[in-house]
Amino acid sequence: MTRGGRVKERDEPERRCIVTRETGPKTGLVRFVVGPDDEIVPDLAGRLPGRGMYVAADAETLRTAVKKGHFARAAKQQVKVPPDLAERVEALLAARLTELVSLARKAGESVCGLEKTTAALVSGEAVLLLQAADGSERERARLRPPAGENSLVTCLSAHELGLAFARDRVIHAAVLAGGLGDRIRDDALRLSGIRDRALLPAAEESAAAGVGNGSAGEGSRGKG
Repeated sequence: MTRGGRVKERDEPERRCIVTRETGPKTGLVRFVVGPDDEIVPDLAGRLPGRGMYVAADAETLRTAVKKGHFARAAKQQVKVPPDLAERVEALLAARLTELVSLARKAGESVCGLEKTTAALVSGEAVLLLQAADGSERERARLRPPAGENSLVTCLSAHELGLAFARDRVIHAAVLAGGLGDRIRDDALRLSGIRDRALLPAAEESAAAGVGNGSAGEGSRGKG
């Protein structure tokens, strides 16, 4: 079982967290490399050149890595660590996850809106249920996620889900069977570990714009 309670279902490569020294699947960790200016750079796709340093996808662990000099020790050199590294990683993960859901929509592998999401769940086509973190609990409780580990994703705000579906805001969505389900699940798990859902910046932005935090509706264009 990985950090955060995930059951290891696939044969995934494992790495050691430079803070906790615990070993786990790469999907439960965030990779960092030393950039050209000796600055620590997050490598969410795992493709940047250089020796990778891994930190558990957990906000407190990442803040500890920043404060206690773990990156310099792992890199065996002096490095520049942005003090807001945890916030940068959160923003990058949120943008990456939103883009993946958008790609699934364009590929016909995701739907949004209460009716379409319900239909996908009932038919068994849905592999993931996505629900906005700032949607009303009563409204979200109307739907039950598909069978399987980590099939419920609640780390994005209604505004962020809306961006993925070209809507103002979205409360309910489903990812269908296809090539993107596992990638969305993995990035959602990492974002859930990093993000303090009570402080969703996009949710605060929506509230400040008068959208109505916690509203059950999905906006005038959110029925699709």
